[in-house]
Amino acid sequence: MKLFHPRARARGYTLLELSLAMATGIVVAVMLLALVNQQIAFLKIYNAQNFLSTEAPLINNYLVRVIGSAEGYRLYESVDDLRDGSPPVMADAPVIMLRFKEPNGTFRASVLSFENPGTGQGLYYRMVTAAGVLGTPDWAITKRPVDVDFSIVQGILRVRVAGPNGEEIFYSGTQQL
Repeated sequence: MKLFHPRARARGYTLLELSLAMATGIVVAVMLLALVNQQIAFLKIYNAQNFLSTEAPLINNYLVRVIGSAEGYRLYESVDDLRDGSPPVMADAPVIMLRFKEPNGTFRASVLSFENPGTGQGLYYRMVTAAGVLGTPDWAITKRPVDVDFSIVQGILRVRVAGPNGEEIFYSGTQQL
């Protein structure tokens, strides 16, 4: 019969080894949690600036081209006011009717409107037919803004676009002819 040998070592981990392993695991977990929180904060900042960095330049490009080539414009409080022949307004208008001169000397019109025509709130482009009928929106320029309004300030067209995170972008256009 063998008795316990004094040099025989017990199998398993000591309390000190287990404590060190747990402490190391906790430190790694805390570092990973800090990295995850940092990534979440970065994504929030990125999403907040996404409208300014991607959508705003596209809106600017479109507005500069379309409004800059118009011969004149009028502002209306709604698409229905435009259809009904209500008088134009000077400020806080979500609808602008643009007039373009054709090469043959005739005029055509189109409309930019911030509305919800049943496909979601957005800035829409509509054509006015040769018969003067305002059709349904041809396309949505953007659906990201929460508000768009047109105003005439000291004879200059101003467009205010409010983004989804409280951003406000102002565009200044041309004088009304």
